[in-house]
Amino acid sequence: MMTIKPLLTHIAAGTLLVTSLFSGAALASKDAGLGHDYRTFHTDGKIDYGKIGDSYTSDLVMYLAGNQFMVMEELINDFQKKNPEVKSIYVETIPPGQILKGQILKQGKINGQKTAQNPDLYASVNLGHLKKLKGKGVMDKYKIYTHNKLELMVAKGNPKNIKGAKDLGRDDLVQSHPNPLTEGIFKFYGSQMLKDLNLYEKVTGNKKCKSCWAVEGKTWFTQRHHRETPHRIENGLADVGIVWTTEVKHGLAQGRDIEGVEIAAPYNMAHKVGYAIGALKTGRNQDNAGKFLNYLASADAQDIYAKYGFVKASAKDLEYRAIPDKK
Repeated sequence: MMTIKPLLTHIAAGTLLVTSLFSGAALASKDAGLGHDYRTFHTDGKIDYGKIGDSYTSDLVMYLAGNQFMVMEELINDFQKKNPEVKSIYVETIPPGQILKGQILKQGKINGQKTAQNPDLYASVNLGHLKKLKGKGVMDKYKIYTHNKLELMVAKGNPKNIKGAKDLGRDDLVQSHPNPLTEGIFKFYGSQMLKDLNLYEKVTGNKKCKSCWAVEGKTWFTQRHHRETPHRIENGLADVGIVWTTEVKHGLAQGRDIEGVEIAAPYNMAHKVGYAIGALKTGRNQDNAGKFLNYLASADAQDIYAKYGFVKASAKDLEYRAIPDKK
């Protein structure tokens, strides 16, 4: 694995910057997961990748906050064993803001293919997204089904000796963070953490973009952070990135050359992060959507989420409640 320090030893800083700019864009494309964030699960165990058209035909269609991607295979497999009549399930795991704006509120395309505007279920870490759907008359109730918290991802061995979120103010670090335009983790939580630490302007330069340098050569804003940030860290293009704690656990389980640095409360936002899910009235598969929502409240489903580092929902969380009016 190349690191930033050896690179600086052998090439000029200007060359490194050009290389990083080129490589950063290439890595964003190469490691975006392609079809792996668009999967169709079948009861025989087969998984199809990138078949966007299945969003129009599957027995259950779910558009979910992307950071759950690592849970889906085990979760859907268990659900289908208990509900074999739901033979095909299309699951999309990308930033929920991107889903809402580009695929539900207006007709969108993925890899040049139109995608259904009426998933059966939609989930986000931002209740405001569900309020917008209520305002459109397509969703009226929801439940919280799991929780998460922020963590810092660093290279294996923590070579820069990063101890916590306050270190993001250091001048010797190259950072890789979720973009503030489509990634809810940063838009609603990471940015607030930086503001609470009085580091927002220094880290972001007050810039809002994606697949770009927010601060030239220092802070990179990703396109899809849960795939891009670990790749950048492993390849020496970044020292640290804000991620969900579940993404650190997933990376370690895969044997990747990363590790995590905990963020102390309340800066880790654990007190705020709840995953809200609801059924769209326009969905084609209302019965199957209801079955999945009920399944999420089961001990088996909660145990699966916990296995991947999520925090179990309480009994009160799992009760249906009305979506508040948008203020």
